[in-house]
Amino acid sequence: MSVEELVRFDGEALGHARHTVLADLTLELRADERVALLGPSGVGKSTLLAALRERLGQRAAWCPQEHGLVPPLSVYHNVYMGRLERHSALTNLFNLLRPRRDAWRDIQALCAELGLEGLLKRPVAQLSGGQRQRVAIARALYQAREVFLGDEPVASIDPHQARRLLHMVQHRHATCVIALHQRELALTHFDRVWGLRDGQLILDAPARELTLADLDTLYPDAHSSDAQPEPA
Repeated sequence: MSVEELVRFDGEALGHARHTVLADLTLELRADERVALLGPSGVGKSTLLAALRERLGQRAAWCPQEHGLVPPLSVYHNVYMGRLERHSALTNLFNLLRPRRDAWRDIQALCAELGLEGLLKRPVAQLSGGQRQRVAIARALYQAREVFLGDEPVASIDPHQARRLLHMVQHRHATCVIALHQRELALTHFDRVWGLRDGQLILDAPARELTLADLDTLYPDAHSSDAQPEPA
């Protein structure tokens, strides 16, 4: 049985204005495939994710690297923004003043799963870095779209929490592309690995066929340790 092809790049250049970030890119994203995106900082992971997001349109839920949260607003309102486009401007304005009962119930349940119970009324500005990251994940999950795209969504979370959150994301999304720093997670929680280095896709292979040594080739200093996450 054939698998649906969602996105294909065929020898394309991706970048900004006249600056090429990724050259001669050839790859495809298929339905029901969980892809880990690896590579050094600044190599083009965000550029590739942005291109995927553009081509997938409303099929993709998005969790950006810088969270994209509104600090003065509560956890509830930041998560609710994942579905702003599904309601009228008037409905969204009323919700800002008086939360919708059904939305509050759904967001409360989702945040409880993410370890954010009791925080729905708290301004995001008062949260820790790990908590803010989980709010960003909650907003993306609340979008309830077919494909999950994440730009280092578990970078500020301890390894145990990272594994649990990836399981939550993948339970809700059969298809995902997630940029990571944690190479071990790429091998244990994903079907496929895309590896970028020096403006090129140099690795595109099933995770089961790879080792940590294979992934180390993506990094200029393969012996450096991964950055330590801040407390969640």
